[in-house]
Amino acid sequence: MAEDTSGKNRGLFWVAIVGVSLITILVGLNIYLLLRDDAGTASVAEEQQNAPDRSDNPIFVRIDPFTVNLQGDQLANRLLYVGISLQVGNDETRDFLLEHMPQVRSRLLILHSVQSPAGLATLEGKENLVQGILNTLSEPMSNKQPQLLIDDVLFTEFIVQ
Repeated sequence: MAEDTSGKNRGLFWVAIVGVSLITILVGLNIYLLLRDDAGTASVAEEQQNAPDRSDNPIFVRIDPFTVNLQGDQLANRLLYVGISLQVGNDETRDFLLEHMPQVRSRLLILHSVQSPAGLATLEGKENLVQGILNTLSEPMSNKQPQLLIDDVLFTEFIVQ
């Protein structure tokens, strides 16, 4: 009987050795991955410091909807009712646009009023209008204007009648 217990003890000893070895390997792997992740985080932080001042979360500037008469057939008055939101890259751009909203709206009203109903009916016409909005808003509105970071023009309402 003494031989049976020493055999069991020897088996338990090897199970313990294998278990401790596995735990040691898993702990080492975990430490390696954590250190590698910290190095990756540091390089991401360096890249963000060198990148332009852009917000991590999207920032939107809502422009209240407006209605304009469209160019076209003089016999039939055609109207465009449009609401726009601008996706901007930083708080400075948002604050500047909100402060100069009367100028922004005026420029957009003029741009939209020279559009034709037929042009706005197509996807290409809407894409051209988006490019026109970006070009119109890229023109300086004041002497101390920061660089405006406008990422996208989003139509929130769009009715041609």
